[in-house]
Amino acid sequence: MTESPDLSGLHILVAGATSQAGIATAEAFTSAGAHVIAVGSDTGRLQRSLGHIPSLDMRTCDLTDFHAVQSLAGDLHADGTRVDGLMHLVGGWRGGTGIAGQSDEDYEFLHRSVLTTLRNTSRVFVADLAASARGRLAIVSATAVDAPGADSASYAAVKAAAETWVRAVAQEFTGVGTTTGTRAAASILVVKALLDEKMRAERPDRRFPGYTHVSDLAATMTGLFAREAGTINGQRLSLAG
Repeated sequence: MTESPDLSGLHILVAGATSQAGIATAEAFTSAGAHVIAVGSDTGRLQRSLGHIPSLDMRTCDLTDFHAVQSLAGDLHADGTRVDGLMHLVGGWRGGTGIAGQSDEDYEFLHRSVLTTLRNTSRVFVADLAASARGRLAIVSATAVDAPGADSASYAAVKAAAETWVRAVAQEFTGVGTTTGTRAAASILVVKALLDEKMRAERPDRRFPGYTHVSDLAATMTGLFAREAGTINGQRLSLAG
């Protein structure tokens, strides 16, 4: 197993921290020595999900609200904290029967949870990431972007839009008209689906082929900080088996 990099002194914001992927990611970054800012929409859920992790900075914020994200950044900056990493794990899945079954309600949910939260957090924290010696932004996308099905058209479309946004962030990190490269990187981690121990316990008879365990996702995210920015900036990194 690859040894976790030493991330001491880095401040990592995990958006969507109460998901199983968020919990695994917060644990991995804390174990690597980073200061983790765990952000969720519900204070009680943050405490229940992440209370076992020592020295965690839990922050409640509606990431669909741009002004709320600005306020979060203001509070962090007032405390002397600049963000070195933004791990965006806010999302969800909605599907329907065929193209006609893609409802407005499901699309709006996906747009807000996946894309709006990404736009808000990246716009607010992009300056922090660009100024960091090892600034990293990462999102989780899906193989559905490459092979969209009619039943999941809304999901695939929103994920594709999120990927495009990340590539635009990556372009800004590179710098227009410069040849010096960048110390910051924005990356897309592609999975078929995520797997956690609760899913395994509920379906012990199932093998989950091609799924990515949340602990492997978390290890990949910490590993981004050990890689040269130029090798991962704007790249789609496949974790799908």
